[in-house]
Amino acid sequence: MLQNFTRRGFVKATAASLAPAILPRLGAAERLNIGLIGSGARGYYLLERFYVGKLGRIGQFTWVCDAYDGRLARAKDRVQTMGGNTPRATKDYTEILADPQVDAVIIATPEHLHHRMTLDAIKAGKHIYVEKPLAHTIEEGEEILQAARKSKCVIQVGTQNRSNSLYHFAKDMIDQGMIGEVHYVRAFWYRNSLPNNPAWRYEIPADASPENTDWERFLGPAPKRPFDKRRFYQWRLYWDYSGGISTDLLVHQTDITHFVCGKSVPISCVASGGIYRWTDPDDDREVPDTFSAIYEYPDRFHINYSCYFGNDHYQYGEQFLGTEGTIEVLERQYLNFYPETFRGKPPEHVAARREVKLFLPRNDNLAVEAHLRNWIHAILGKEKLVAPVEIGQEAAISGHMATLSYRHGKKVIWDNNARKYSFV
Repeated sequence: MLQNFTRRGFVKATAASLAPAILPRLGAAERLNIGLIGSGARGYYLLERFYVGKLGRIGQFTWVCDAYDGRLARAKDRVQTMGGNTPRATKDYTEILADPQVDAVIIATPEHLHHRMTLDAIKAGKHIYVEKPLAHTIEEGEEILQAARKSKCVIQVGTQNRSNSLYHFAKDMIDQGMIGEVHYVRAFWYRNSLPNNPAWRYEIPADASPENTDWERFLGPAPKRPFDKRRFYQWRLYWDYSGGISTDLLVHQTDITHFVCGKSVPISCVASGGIYRWTDPDDDREVPDTFSAIYEYPDRFHINYSCYFGNDHYQYGEQFLGTEGTIEVLERQYLNFYPETFRGKPPEHVAARREVKLFLPRNDNLAVEAHLRNWIHAILGKEKLVAPVEIGQEAAISGHMATLSYRHGKKVIWDNNARKYSFV
């Protein structure tokens, strides 16, 4: 018999699942020492969520790292304010890895730096929380995967939707047959902004200069070029450092579809799009602002993905379309369930089902806190990782396939046994 899904029951279960687990009492000297590598927008956010999620009881940031002095100072001040200790600050992440007192690191840098930093952290024996995508290419991700399997490091990938209570609810509903067979998912992410605030053109600090910005460390393995403020502060717009929509947004949505629907990696992808919205002559962006991708999976399963930076009416989310109903998760804080009507003649068991509408404000913040908590618990041997390297690489592969298809203008085929892609 199917579970009686009600809003009251869900909220009660959610409250229990989101409550901080009881952790072993540790003395100040026994707290995990953590280094933050990359203290820009995302790193700073993770830092705050760490403390808001009450993890400061068992962990402390003893190092912060960034290539820009202003971000270093801001992160150091935030640790002092929220954590009560003064971390060491550096522009060279290898200093953190060389410190034997450091137990773990959070890597929240531009994606082209993930590969080398993660491999170095594994070699140094540090536990790792690395933001998605796992790496800048499929090949880099495979190298990380192999190194991780040979190590004892606890590595969590930052696909935090897997720690979002609404997606767990959606998965339970689908597993219990509430929407019948699921062969088709629509995922989308739509944004818009005024002409004076182009998408991904983040504000550049007024004092930014070669003197307070370590340009060479930012470039890392990327092609060498003169100091460029746009590329440093707005790196998501350039192929050298980013996969654009594919690896910043799409990866989250293919990954959570894998989780909810029990899938792993696609067997093919076709993508198209372009720079349609932000076409000012002074805008040198390289990644598209309009993007679509079609994925095929084994066992008759399909994802239809779309993204556009010129209209935000539909916001973002995923719609799981089953033969007996639909579940949609929107903006990571709404869940709606609609049973199929079958043109007014639904089968009795479907007719007995009622719509469900849930709203959990700011649920993404809670998911990030839960994702960090799960990582810490896994380090302490209390839980299994929600998004280990294997899962992170599966998510990244789907994103890279879309990038490859778009940039080459061809369909991409993934051979999971050979761990290689090809074009047709």
